[in-house]
Amino acid sequence: MANLAILGGARVVPENQPLYVRPWPPRDEATAEKLKELYMSGQWSFNSPMEQEFENEFAKYHGTKYAIFMANGTTTLECSLAALGVGPGDEVIVPALTWMATALSAFYVGANPVIVDIDPKTLCMDPAAMEAAITPKTKAIIPVHVYGSTADLEKILAIADKHGIPVVEDCAHMQGGFWNGRGVGSWGKVGSFSFQQSKTMASGEGGICITSDPELAEKIYLLKHIGYSRGVKQGQARRAPEGLICHNYRATAFQALILLEQLKGLHDLIETYGKHARLLTDLTKDIPGLRIQEPGRLANPQGYYSFHFIFDGEQYDGIDVKTINAACTAEGLGIPNGTHGPVYHHPLFNLKPGQFRFGTGNNCPVCEKIFPRTLGVAHQVLTDENTMIKLAEILHKVTSNLDELRQYQAAQPK
Repeated sequence: MANLAILGGARVVPENQPLYVRPWPPRDEATAEKLKELYMSGQWSFNSPMEQEFENEFAKYHGTKYAIFMANGTTTLECSLAALGVGPGDEVIVPALTWMATALSAFYVGANPVIVDIDPKTLCMDPAAMEAAITPKTKAIIPVHVYGSTADLEKILAIADKHGIPVVEDCAHMQGGFWNGRGVGSWGKVGSFSFQQSKTMASGEGGICITSDPELAEKIYLLKHIGYSRGVKQGQARRAPEGLICHNYRATAFQALILLEQLKGLHDLIETYGKHARLLTDLTKDIPGLRIQEPGRLANPQGYYSFHFIFDGEQYDGIDVKTINAACTAEGLGIPNGTHGPVYHHPLFNLKPGQFRFGTGNNCPVCEKIFPRTLGVAHQVLTDENTMIKLAEILHKVTSNLDELRQYQAAQPK
């Protein structure tokens, strides 16, 4: 008799008792009523009162003076770089493990992305690899706080400051996270956040920049608001600064209201994620050859977009992580692979050679090695203690039956 459910054994989680995973995106009747009121007010956009309120509260939460709300987390990165004066002929350093928007935002302003390797423990930008990639052309650095870890801001900022290079924090995965007592996004010149539907705070689409620099805040606002200054009424625009190419990257009051309501519960949500992430880490720490993506060294609380397992022990040689995921799914809860992988392998990353470069060599060997051994669950799985206990039980069972995993894998069509 087989032990694993994928080969006919009994499931860890009975089919009639599915594990709890919080429905996402979150919605509730109270927010729906407020959306109806906003709809009837007609104050939908163009720096509406709701947008201003959300900007103020989000900036305050993360420890900055200013916030600029806009269409998505790609436009926030693009406007950040443009406001810093990055343009044609310049280079922007980005990590290998990220969504393509991080790299393409540099290209959108005419610069070339420079892709560097990751730290094998946190999966975030490796500060040493970053420093090795700096040249006189380097005009910005974008560390990414990826999945469930925060990039080492202390080391990255020390290197960047030494070279006089501004840092833009990509916080698309890190709403509500703190580093050394202050919100992520408040450490670099600009912090960039995404509110795409899968994120910890979600409004379908949306993004925000935060900064404490008044000049940068004004430039970013002009860039996203077709050259209108904050507070200027429609049709009464002053002439925008010459050479500052502005766009209509506005979001709406409806997104701002949804996010403002979520912001009220963000602290408690992040605390719950952290508590359950620590529990899951403890329950799986004795599984041979399995390790957890480490949270940021000075992150407290650590934000979580997802929670990742790295199967890089020699026990798993020859076993595809897709097979591990299939076995976990059969037991009652899957752990799909991470959402990114090396950015330069993504099918939608279509820059030509010469439009980007690697910091060293012709790839990023740490990212290439680790990502194919990585599986993770989305943040909303971290909301329930029993789900953590059962997921740990699933992992213990699956990793204790490696011969059966190899048997299943060998029987699959090539």
